Amino acid sequence: MKLVKNSDLITPISILIHLCIINGILFVLTPETYSTLFHILHYNISWLLITYGLGYYPKTRKERFMTNIHKMFQLYLIYGLAYFAVFGITKTEYGSLEYQLFVYTLICLCLTWYRVVFFWVRGQYRLKGGNYVKVVVIGRDANLKKIRKVFDAPELGYRYMGYFDDLESPSPTYLGKIIDCFLYILENNIDEIYCVASKFNHLELKNLIDFADNNLIKVKIIPDNKEIFSRAMTIDLFDNTPVLNLRKVPLDTEFGRVAKRTFDIIFSSMVIIGLLSWLTPLLFIIIKLESSGPLYFKQKRHGFKRQVFWCYKFRSMRPNPNADSRMATKNDLRITRTGQFLRKTSIDELPQFFNVFLGDMSVVGPRPHMVLHTWDYEMTVDKYLVRHFVKPGITGLAQIKGYRGEITKPTDILNRTKLDIFYVEKWSLAMDIRIIGQTLVNVLWGENKAY
Repeated sequence: MKLVKNSDLITPISILIHLCIINGILFVLTPETYSTLFHILHYNISWLLITYGLGYYPKTRKERFMTNIHKMFQLYLIYGLAYFAVFGITKTEYGSLEYQLFVYTLICLCLTWYRVVFFWVRGQYRLKGGNYVKVVVIGRDANLKKIRKVFDAPELGYRYMGYFDDLESPSPTYLGKIIDCFLYILENNIDEIYCVASKFNHLELKNLIDFADNNLIKVKIIPDNKEIFSRAMTIDLFDNTPVLNLRKVPLDTEFGRVAKRTFDIIFSSMVIIGLLSWLTPLLFIIIKLESSGPLYFKQKRHGFKRQVFWCYKFRSMRPNPNADSRMATKNDLRITRTGQFLRKTSIDELPQFFNVFLGDMSVVGPRPHMVLHTWDYEMTVDKYLVRHFVKPGITGLAQIKGYRGEITKPTDILNRTKLDIFYVEKWSLAMDIRIIGQTLVNVLWGENKAY
């Protein structure tokens, strides 16, 4: 049984429920702040403007709970600023700051719970036959296998009927030659046609588009398989000309840069004031008693856009001529007894919070390597320099996955680079917080390669 095929009411209903959640919680828990028309308009209009500006509500069939999850955190951050800003421009009694934080946290939790329920209910509805589209593919190449993974996810609401191609195939989803597709599409009420561009010349493609337009069918073009696509690929429009952007970095956006830099300044300031202010004098005495040399070890490393900067650490080795060319290895005789403890607990990395505060590094990001090693890896490791599209970090995704310290085999640097590129392409504040949390866990439990 085919239920309602498409619904334009999903977004309006979601907006209404969100506003009901916000207004309901405020009305019950903070009636004194919800007693004027100004407050009511402020809370509701702020929500509508911010969600519109972020493009928060689902627009595509493929969106799942984790799709664009970063927008949810952006929304809570910006709406939180609007929520608390009203306290400074009116003189109403609002109760304690702790209570208002509790109220806003409850709003965020309820909104998040609704998001969970919404995607679950929508998925169940589609599994039972509602809100789906019937699709066929014209032409076959390597990309067909990739998009089939999307078509075969029942919660997304696609009904993949099969494909047409002039090369006959024993595949159960093969429907016939391309010339036979038009009659089949009309007889089976197909909603969307996915067309492999390489199978058509300009005139044939124009005729297909005209046929689809005249029969209220959507056409989507699958670009030629050139094996150049990436997870970070987007399409930009220059007037009416589509341009393929193969490397869109989330931190290229104004929000991303400001949010990450603000987090870095706040976090590094807390560490510098709360920890380094008293730990540094103590370590100065301990390090000096064991070996002569400076408190800090500094080394030139490549950072954002391959720019060179001085990276600082607490000195853990005796002064030696190989410090700038050779990584520390297991049972390295250059490491002092104090240095072994510093490296095992990662305390030696703490001075890099000064690098973060100054803007050379970030709390989370790909680890910076020695200049000499960067020169080597950029020649031997494919796409190695992609990791330099963002600032290097004190910790990173590769580090919490076990790829830190000494490079003992080629796969170490290859896997580290893959994880760094994934971070560059998929960055979010939520990911940064998870990485910091896992880093703390690893430090407490100890790491095999922390030497």
